[in-house]
Amino acid sequence: MLKSFRYLLLPLAFCYSAVIWVRNLLFDNNILKSSSFNFPVIGVGNLAIGGTGKSPMVEYLVRLLKKDFKPATLSRGYKRKTTGFAIAGENSTALEIGDEPMQFHLKFPDVTVAVGEERLVAIPQILHEQPETEVIILDDAFQHRSVKPGLNILLSEYNNLYTRDFMMPAGDLRDIKGSSKRADIIIVTKCNPALTAKDKQSIVNELRLLPGQEVYFSAIAYGKPYHLFNKKKISILSTMHVLLLCGIANPQQLKSFLTEAVQSYDMLRFPDHHIFHSNDLAEIKKQFAIISEKQKIILTTEKDAVRLIKFEPQLKEMPVYVLPISNHFLFKDEMKFNERITGFVAGFKK
Repeated sequence: MLKSFRYLLLPLAFCYSAVIWVRNLLFDNNILKSSSFNFPVIGVGNLAIGGTGKSPMVEYLVRLLKKDFKPATLSRGYKRKTTGFAIAGENSTALEIGDEPMQFHLKFPDVTVAVGEERLVAIPQILHEQPETEVIILDDAFQHRSVKPGLNILLSEYNNLYTRDFMMPAGDLRDIKGSSKRADIIIVTKCNPALTAKDKQSIVNELRLLPGQEVYFSAIAYGKPYHLFNKKKISILSTMHVLLLCGIANPQQLKSFLTEAVQSYDMLRFPDHHIFHSNDLAEIKKQFAIISEKQKIILTTEKDAVRLIKFEPQLKEMPVYVLPISNHFLFKDEMKFNERITGFVAGFKK
């Protein structure tokens, strides 16, 4: 029924597509200007509205690059309560810088994490305030064409490839499919770890890569949950009953993971980037109390966790655990990808 309803929205999708096509045409013909920097800038983004795994990919790049370079991340800071440029500090909160930048800051306190709506302005500010920075990773900046990254990484989810999607509101695309030609690297994310070489080749053919474009395939790996406050790790047992708190764009893979991991779970679903309030806290406690099993935990995502920290007085004694995720590359392509990224930064002439 939902898909049928979306087909009725195709005329609106066509109008939206036309607007985006004209905008891209203006940039392609230098009527609207794109600026590049004599400095390594890596863009990470997608053509869809969310759920492709941008945050885990940014974290992967940070882990990779911080071994030999001094990276910085730059995000818009979606749904934060502030505006303008800011660098995360010791007292920063998710409300001030946004949930994803806060997640980066908590995981990598030694890495510069900045937010700013105008990336063209924010990049020089980072270099001014943190002159030791050697590479900047632009989070969710594929549509921000006033800045032209030296390396553009485009993500597309395996179960919802941009080649099979429609423009909003009939589908999930916020950019036209032809924009994929601006990508240097395309990563098909959230793949089945058992993806076959035949399936891989079928997708490669479908993407119709341009000369010089590279494609990689990645899967999500879940780590051991850790307590939101004391950080103690546990193992998820099949006998546990899980109350899942979820405010992310696409929880399908997380639900599939829990279906296999435990015999039963309940989910409290919230909108993407949801800011938790006291009434949400009351509902969480109510739903948890209803669960009759003795072995029970509350499980949430890393992105949701940074928005729950403010409730430490009310939650610190409860079994609230965070499920970490990470990316790993299929077909033994990790080294090839890593060398592509580090080679770009190391070989960049400043």
